[in-house]
Amino acid sequence: MFRDFLKASMNLPASIDDTLSLLSKADYVGDRSLATVLFLSLKMGRPLFLEGEAGVGKTEIAKVLSSTLGRRLIRMQCYEGLDVSSAVYEWNYAAQMMAIRLAEASGETDRSRLESDVFSERYLVKRPLLQALEPATEGPPVLLIDELDRTDEAFEAFLLEVLSDFQITIPELGTVKAAHPPIVIITSNRTREIHDALKRRCFYHWVGYPDIERETKIVRAKVKGSPAKLTGQIVRFVQKLREEDLFKKPGVAETLDWASALHELDTVALDPGVVNDTLGVLLKYQDDIDKIGGGKVEQMIADMRREMKV
Repeated sequence: MFRDFLKASMNLPASIDDTLSLLSKADYVGDRSLATVLFLSLKMGRPLFLEGEAGVGKTEIAKVLSSTLGRRLIRMQCYEGLDVSSAVYEWNYAAQMMAIRLAEASGETDRSRLESDVFSERYLVKRPLLQALEPATEGPPVLLIDELDRTDEAFEAFLLEVLSDFQITIPELGTVKAAHPPIVIITSNRTREIHDALKRRCFYHWVGYPDIERETKIVRAKVKGSPAKLTGQIVRFVQKLREEDLFKKPGVAETLDWASALHELDTVALDPGVVNDTLGVLLKYQDDIDKIGGGKVEQMIADMRREMKV
């Protein structure tokens, strides 16, 4: 097992520059501060806690690590009411009942043996957190705990044992401990504050909106064939849009969706008509669309064109 782990560890980045290259291999345009904390997280075996607005690329980081390092991606999507049976494990009660009935029909009378059989790993349904502790020949998996802020504080407290010791106790089987910790990426859209006790177990990074230069590189990398002039206009328009007082500002994900949509429409340059017709790709609330649509779009495009000529 150690030999397999050592082999898998050799493909981890050896420096910050290597980490930047790793991200770029999957067309993820990251900055040096992200590469630094990601490198340290991988090097020191610490979970990485990523906060930021929705759609800025937090979840994508885990996907990039999985594809570039050749590791399995285990994703736990968080939601209100998430509990141990959905996140860690549960027993296959239907199969257990069937086994008990078959044993009784065959004349099995040893209750202790029967109990040991039905509470064996054969009937254990493993959920994401338990799966992440299992050994793998390609190396520890990438565990993505996505949108942790959607869960309640009780579940957050349960994670403390997992992130501290990378172990889970199953009363019927005992303690399951990872031979080698998984690569853990935790994301939050900051709809509520995450407790300090959990944050202390992680390295932290805020993923903000990219500047014009970096967002232009992202669109060029992800939307192949988009004209250079149009790409520049798209990014500048979205950057201006984020300066407005909106209920939900467009993230990088919306920029990419919009660029792809305009490319499908064979658009070569932004004009008020096409922007108004496609605002629903960028903005997800009608109040925001009403605020920006019409004359406001015309003014923003005029301002953008003036800036691009300077």
